[in-house]
Amino acid sequence: MPRLKEEVDIDAPADRVWAVVQEDATNAPKWSSYVAKIEKLDKNPPGKGTRYRYHLDLPGGIKEKLEVEQSVYNKPKRCAGTFIRGPLKGTWSYTYREKDGTTHVVYEMDYELTGLLRFAGGLLAGQYAAGIRSNMAALKKYVESGKGPKANG
Repeated sequence: MPRLKEEVDIDAPADRVWAVVQEDATNAPKWSSYVAKIEKLDKNPPGKGTRYRYHLDLPGGIKEKLEVEQSVYNKPKRCAGTFIRGPLKGTWSYTYREKDGTTHVVYEMDYELTGLLRFAGGLLAGQYAAGIRSNMAALKKYVESGKGPKANG
């Protein structure tokens, strides 16, 4: 199973970065490429068991929907889960480690492409990895510029 791993250091406390990524997930299209829209599929506040539907606009005009479920929600250290519906199978995680007011964020994903994406495989995998890398850079810029929610509690 292919594995993606991207890391970035963000000049902000971990609870602030967590607030942007995990608690304000539906606004991720403001800093995340390929994501047109995110729907939260549950009524409760974000946590273990929360499900999201991602509407993706991928390279080559491919439009896909992807659903994830959070199985780990350890604020502000780690959020992880599985792909439960859509063109990806596997797991994903965000890990946050703060030191001296800077947060080291690690995004990891073990995945398998299915359906139409399987046929676009190699080409799309490279573009997807580049997209994750640019999203991490965009997340850094977004948080460091003061955009998004402030940490709450």
